[in-house]
Amino acid sequence: MEIKKKRGNIWIIASSVGLFLLAASSIFYWKLVRLGYAVPIPYILDVFCFTNCPADDLNVLHIQFPSDNLLNYGKPLAQILGEPDKLDKTRISILVEKSKYRLTVYDNKKPIKSYPVVFGSNPAGDKLKAGDSRTPEGIFSIKDLYPHAAWSKFLWLDYPTKQSWRKHIKGKQAGTIKWNDSVGSEVGIHGVPANSKKIIKNRSNWTLGCVSLENKDVEELYQFVQKGTKVEIIP
Repeated sequence: MEIKKKRGNIWIIASSVGLFLLAASSIFYWKLVRLGYAVPIPYILDVFCFTNCPADDLNVLHIQFPSDNLLNYGKPLAQILGEPDKLDKTRISILVEKSKYRLTVYDNKKPIKSYPVVFGSNPAGDKLKAGDSRTPEGIFSIKDLYPHAAWSKFLWLDYPTKQSWRKHIKGKQAGTIKWNDSVGSEVGIHGVPANSKKIIKNRSNWTLGCVSLENKDVEELYQFVQKGTKVEIIP
């Protein structure tokens, strides 16, 4: 009986240690995910795929209108779409064109109104890692939106997506970025510091990778989008 009890106690201790180590490793792993050093579990098969991999270039969501001008910039968005509380916001999507310094609101895939914007302080090229000061390219969704103490409003994008992770890993494999680089996070659309609207007018790229508008513009845009609104960012 004593031997059985000892074996039972050893098994209990071993199980407890195993559960503790599993819990600790899980917490450590999710901290790495949050910091951008580890691929989230649901993304792993798509990021480290060998056959039937998803295309790196996503399908285009929006048809660009050819002009370099701003569409209906002087007209209130509510005058075009109606009051935001009565609008079906699932119809709304956004196209950001980096080369044109332009953000355009689309209603059922039709361009409605454009705003001038600026980007990360290193605007050329796609974002591959934290700290490269580039604005990411691809198709994203708004994961949250809220007032911001410094930049009026913040529309938080779901960067890094599966495609973002694939580009990041390929960059490491190619030696473009280091293996200890983080993919980055906290990318969104927001305003500017108080009394700084000339930043937008002068096309001064100042962010760490976010898209920036004048505060009056992001405050208007904020009313017409929601969680899940698609945002396409192209070169």
